[in-house]
Amino acid sequence: MSLKIASNTYHQTDAVINICKTFIQEQLDQDFEISKADKIDLLNKSLKYFKEKESFDTNEYAEEILSNPEAVSSFKKYKSVYDEEFDLNLPESFDINTAAVKKKKSSFRPIMKLDKNFTVYVHGSKDLIEKGYDENKDLNFYKVYFKEEQ
Repeated sequence: MSLKIASNTYHQTDAVINICKTFIQEQLDQDFEISKADKIDLLNKSLKYFKEKESFDTNEYAEEILSNPEAVSSFKKYKSVYDEEFDLNLPESFDINTAAVKKKKSSFRPIMKLDKNFTVYVHGSKDLIEKGYDENKDLNFYKVYFKEEQ
């Protein structure tokens, strides 16, 4: 006897959030060269999508959040393989369950860990962060722009 996950909006939302998150955190690195700041930006945009939209649509999400045609194609393939591997039978579109979004919100951590010395929480726009390399110190660096200290 095998157990099967109920096919309701809560579980659909929960599963798709997992797919989006793991795609951004794991698969994008394999397919593309992407910075931590860009990945955090995509995670933030994804969370915003789930918070603001009433329904999830695979094509809409991929186009709106990923925008790059190659990334869109990679996401759709990843979602399909994930869906098959875990026997989820997820529809291409469904109503978003707000309780599932609230529960998953904490797993979207906008954190950049730099060596063992620094942890940077990024809640704003990635446009306010610049990555660089200092040849004199032989170290990478991030430059962060802000209006005022809090």
